[in-house]
Amino acid sequence: MRIAGSAALALLLAGCGGGGGPAENDAMANAAAPAEPVPAAGAPTPVTPATSIPAGEGIPGVSAPPPSPSPTPGDATAEPGADDAAQVLRTYFAAIGERRYADAWRLWGGGGQASGMTQAAFAQSFAKYADYRATIGTPGRIDAGAGQRYIQIPVRVTGKLTDGTPVSLTGPVTLHRTGNIDGATAEQRAWRLSDSGLKPRPASEPIVPQ
Repeated sequence: MRIAGSAALALLLAGCGGGGGPAENDAMANAAAPAEPVPAAGAPTPVTPATSIPAGEGIPGVSAPPPSPSPTPGDATAEPGADDAAQVLRTYFAAIGERRYADAWRLWGGGGQASGMTQAAFAQSFAKYADYRATIGTPGRIDAGAGQRYIQIPVRVTGKLTDGTPVSLTGPVTLHRTGNIDGATAEQRAWRLSDSGLKPRPASEPIVPQ
């Protein structure tokens, strides 16, 4: 009777799981744990961020295209325009009005040579004026071709001779410069006078932009 009772007790313990080994316990734990979901193809993962990058943009410093350079004042590639030409002309006539004839002469092309006179002859040609004033009109368009630039600006000169005779001259003044091409010097790229169409005109004749 005592042996039968011990056998019955062993069977009862086995049925309650008290006698299972480590392998059996692991198998039971794995069966009870829920399976990890497998990411679907194309779904976000830690190495594929869910945040999208708009078309044409990228990660700064890695895949983004380099920014376009912004133009800056004084850019060497920028060419002097019509306003620059008009300023040269104002400087020229101001120099004449102040009797700084050497400064005015040098504003002709070729260091003064385009005036067709020596510096001394140029100064002498203005010695007859007691007063010499210029009014600058609206610059015309810039003509460009073969690396050269030309512009005409209407001018009226009023004043008087040393004997008191009034003077009125009107006409276009042409300025020239070389474009920003290889080999051109800074002087060649600057606006300089190349021709003058100033002629005696009635004082009442208006300045007409060329």
